[in-house]
Amino acid sequence: MTESREWKWEIVNESIWLAPCEESYFYCEKWKKSRKKSILDIGAGLGRHAILFAKNNFEVAAIDLSEFGINYLNAWKEQEQLSICTKVCDMKKIPFQDHFFDCIWAYHSISHTDSLGFSEILEEIERVLKPEGEIYLSLSSKDSGFYSKGGYPQVDENTIIKTDEGPEKGIPHYYVDLDDIFALFNNFKIESIRHVDDCYRNGEIYDNKHYFIYARLLQK
Repeated sequence: MTESREWKWEIVNESIWLAPCEESYFYCEKWKKSRKKSILDIGAGLGRHAILFAKNNFEVAAIDLSEFGINYLNAWKEQEQLSICTKVCDMKKIPFQDHFFDCIWAYHSISHTDSLGFSEILEEIERVLKPEGEIYLSLSSKDSGFYSKGGYPQVDENTIIKTDEGPEKGIPHYYVDLDDIFALFNNFKIESIRHVDDCYRNGEIYDNKHYFIYARLLQK
């Protein structure tokens, strides 16, 4: 299993990482209407989604391996006068009790591992999520050019290591296809899966695809 490595948030200079994604607004409203209370933001980064959920009166916990990212979030939450429980930790060892959260938000985060690491992360997600709890997550697609023709070093059948200069240098990326998703999430009722092609970015053609999954943990 590859060693977990944090994003180098201190060198990120794109404002996109401070603005909540489109989907977060939808799930914020959805979970409010269904009276969900507690949310775990896995791989919170600088805190853009944790801040949004806290502003909407959820009980929010945010974890990330990056001490810089969590320190940034701590300063941000103080400025906004918000209560967010923050912890620097590995996603493979989530420091919360069993069946603790109503919802989990894992946006562009839990793919940053290899096949064995992903299995451990998913076990932890199932442990800390309440039965019938809900999760929204993204996973990197094997149809993405980064996986199929990027030429990156391969760790296992599903995993490459990014070697480009930037915040992701040296970080493993785990890729899946639809069959992988159904096999991995057999303890969940999958409500929806979208396969999104981010084909244009910053004025250039961009070959990067993701799955976006909304699921509910089954009662055991």
